[in-house]
Amino acid sequence: MDREEEEILRKKLLNWMEKVEKGSKPVRIVIPVLNEEGLNAQLSPHFGRAPYFAIIDLSEKGEIVNQELIPNTGEHFGGAGRSASLILRFNPNVIITYSMGPKGLSLFQNAGVAVLKANVNTVREAIEAYRKGELEELTEGCYEARR
Repeated sequence: MDREEEEILRKKLLNWMEKVEKGSKPVRIVIPVLNEEGLNAQLSPHFGRAPYFAIIDLSEKGEIVNQELIPNTGEHFGGAGRSASLILRFNPNVIITYSMGPKGLSLFQNAGVAVLKANVNTVREAIEAYRKGELEELTEGCYEARR
């Protein structure tokens, strides 16, 4: 991706964030994590294989008003169904992840959920990067999930 494409994606993301803010509605963010350390939890390298998901609700002003941690009960952890389908039940507006498979990405995109590429290590850092508009849209599923 060249600089021009990156700038276009950044502008699209900022425009989307402005719409959410102008709509005066809270934002629900889901982040796949490796452990149960709340805002200090480490991000999982892959969405569907994360042992847990942090669910963070932000107020209209971007303040954290609720945080919850749920276990991944998808097929990769002995449950049924895809993790993305299970997460949609929580009505997220945004997913922040390093990577995800093409099926999950497509499911979220078709549901109108913004999928953003993580560039930090913890939930706290991811929320801060989101607030500052520093995260780019994830546009392609990861290679490993295609096998």
